[in-house]
Amino acid sequence: MELQISKVSKAFKNNGQPHQVLKDLSFTVEEGAFVTLLGPSGCGKTTLLNIIGGFLKATEGEVRLSGTSVNRPGPERGFVFQDYALFPWLTVKENILYPLKQQKWPATERAKRLQQLLELAHMEGKENLYPSQISGGMKQRTAVIRALASMPKVLLMDEPLGALDQHLRHRLQEELEAIWIADRTTVLMVTHDVDEAVFLSDRVIVMSSRNGRIAGDINIDLPRPRGRDRGNKGYQAYKDQLTQLVYSSRTVENQVGAAAD
Repeated sequence: MELQISKVSKAFKNNGQPHQVLKDLSFTVEEGAFVTLLGPSGCGKTTLLNIIGGFLKATEGEVRLSGTSVNRPGPERGFVFQDYALFPWLTVKENILYPLKQQKWPATERAKRLQQLLELAHMEGKENLYPSQISGGMKQRTAVIRALASMPKVLLMDEPLGALDQHLRHRLQEELEAIWIADRTTVLMVTHDVDEAVFLSDRVIVMSSRNGRIAGDINIDLPRPRGRDRGNKGYQAYKDQLTQLVYSSRTVENQVGAAAD
């Protein structure tokens, strides 16, 4: 399913005055692609993801999934939150099965899908544990496969590894890439981490710090899996290019904002 963002704008009220977060943002995510929104904090990445997820309404513009307008949350869009959002009173198994029960999947189909997902995330034998009994990495994997449980057309991820230390984050990036390679769901991810964007993405859209304007749209032409690529010249060149784009867009936009003020 193709995801289309067309001239999306979003403004919030701040002390009675409109505060423009996004303005006339347009791009398309092709089916099966892993696309990342990269940019500094406050540039509107998460706001846009919440609009696509149906949790916020755009002030102007439209989001369409395979030609159908998106106005509310729906099972065709899975969502992975920054803080995992697992139900602490449910086991790993019960957390994963929760969306399938909500959608009234037959018990036999739920059991089959559960086994597929546990194998995909290497979580076999952990299904009867509670979130408090598993590591941060396992919590993250559980959150990802729960979002994939009902086979959404698009997976939306908001800083899915942001709470982890660098060593664990790198390992989870590799596991997340492996899950995506096996599943090939269309993904739109938000991050402010340049290395993470290069490692996971087919394409990186850089958003500026002023109204979320697109400062760059870069295809990442590196073979997969990328576990051994972090130190090579091609990988580093993409990091340097994206780092410069993020820095330049922030600097230019701040200068524009200061001149306007």
